[in-house]
Amino acid sequence: MSRQSTREVMVGDVGIGGKNPIRVQSMITSDSMDTEASIEQSAELADADCEIVRITAPTRRVAKNLENIVGGLREQGYQVPIVADIHFKPDAAMEAANWVEKVRVNPGNFADKKKFAVLEYTDEEYAEELDRIEETFTPLVEKCIEGGVAMRIGTNHGSLSDRIMNRFGDTPLGMVESALEFARIARKNDYHRFVFSMKASNPKVMIAAYRLLAARLREEGADWNYPIHLGVTEAGDGEDGRIKSAIGIGSLLADGIGDTIRVSLTEDAIREVPVAQALVEVVESQRAETIDATLAWDEVPWDPFSYSRRESQPITVCDVQLGGSETIRVFTSRAKWDALAHKIDKLGDFTPEVVAEDSGAVAIDPRDAAAVAELNACDTPQLVTVCDGLIDLPVIPAFRLLAARVDARHPILLKDTLIPSTDDDADFTRTLLASSMNIGSLLCDGIGDAILIQGESAPGQSLRLAYNILQACGARIFKTDYVACPSCGRTLFNLQTTTQRIREATGHLKGVRIAVMGCIVNGPGEMADADFGYVGGAPGKINLYVGKQSVKINIPEDEAVDRLIDLIKEHDKWVDAPEGEPVEV
Repeated sequence: MSRQSTREVMVGDVGIGGKNPIRVQSMITSDSMDTEASIEQSAELADADCEIVRITAPTRRVAKNLENIVGGLREQGYQVPIVADIHFKPDAAMEAANWVEKVRVNPGNFADKKKFAVLEYTDEEYAEELDRIEETFTPLVEKCIEGGVAMRIGTNHGSLSDRIMNRFGDTPLGMVESALEFARIARKNDYHRFVFSMKASNPKVMIAAYRLLAARLREEGADWNYPIHLGVTEAGDGEDGRIKSAIGIGSLLADGIGDTIRVSLTEDAIREVPVAQALVEVVESQRAETIDATLAWDEVPWDPFSYSRRESQPITVCDVQLGGSETIRVFTSRAKWDALAHKIDKLGDFTPEVVAEDSGAVAIDPRDAAAVAELNACDTPQLVTVCDGLIDLPVIPAFRLLAARVDARHPILLKDTLIPSTDDDADFTRTLLASSMNIGSLLCDGIGDAILIQGESAPGQSLRLAYNILQACGARIFKTDYVACPSCGRTLFNLQTTTQRIREATGHLKGVRIAVMGCIVNGPGEMADADFGYVGGAPGKINLYVGKQSVKINIPEDEAVDRLIDLIKEHDKWVDAPEGEPVEV
């Protein structure tokens, strides 16, 4: 789908939206009071072709030091725009606007209340709160107008205010309304130099929120064509973080939504940039070349703004049940099955379930009206897929057309590519991103009863990728699920080493979701779906959560992982790690 048209917003000398390419951003992890380290990390990101650099400014004192950081960068010849990341402190935003090219504010905690209180607001009380917010936010808008500073109005699913939560719930609609309230104040002051974002750690929530935002902006009018920044917050590290980012960011870019992106990994910031660049390249290479491949959202027979699995009928394929409410199955090719036959019993949770060539799947071109009609005339439900070799039809539009045109009773076998790979030396990162984007996007649409990875030729690696995509979508949980934020200057402990320690201790707890947060900014909210949370409360001190509730505070960091295990045991979620031969993948 072609990219949606937006106005251009300048951030320093870098244009976002309009005719500009999709911009790549990242965020430094050093303490923002460490001037030299902040300059060094910002310069490293710029050297890696990161086009916009974000730095946290949690207090006015820290925001004042942005003068030294930005000044030092400019003295070294770096013109990369700097964004101040603001949470909770309007005075920090006012100070930061003196020194940076852009200020990011989060409506949920910039001037609003977030104490997770249950309140019922009358219309009059709600209006009074909006007046209070306008009074607090307007000086920053005026400051940005005066200094030519851009702004990101960035809602996070994990930090919606009590007022929004109690009126709209913890929903994509609440995220959108939270941002629009601030945008209306900006527009009231004739300020238009801003972009939106709708970040969440759950790709389904994120996708729904951005789609809803794009729809609402169209409803508001042609002059609401502001650029959109994409990101999956707390994506994690390693393959899991890359897969989750590709699902959330990639699927939206494929839909034509998004003008700038950040891939948030619990790794050194410099490693985020090539992943984001590769993801943009994957999307651009898959842009539809045929007009008939695209369906408008009002043409699809499902709700694009909320997740609901397509209601196929269950069938038996090779003694395996699929379709309906059955588990989404993992297929493989005959060649890959044969290559793994000697160790099938050692593959554990990565075991293939059906050989595609034996499945009897009906493969059609969804543009072929006769083939669609013949399939729909069948008395019994049939497993259906898109035929290989359609070089003029990208994967996502192909399967959306299939789902729209064949009867819902027919289960669908998804493929990550319609051109099976035979290249053993193909770049796995690129394959991972493309496969995750294509299959993950469709799963988040509610489409798919089985999946087949064809873009990766290595048998074991393709199976691992298939299961990890299902896990990241929340479609099939087979291992511990982690929500881990990227590090930044607010982080109160080493996120990379701590996340690894927690993984080593808890990685065998299938179905348990653990959030690892460097600070409280997005903590309780992003942990809404998590069973347990590990959050930096103060230097060297950790707070432990059950859901949104803090249950143990100020635990010494060197004891915190053990105390987390104790907490898991207290809630009967603990099992001992199994003994035996390691899984071979």
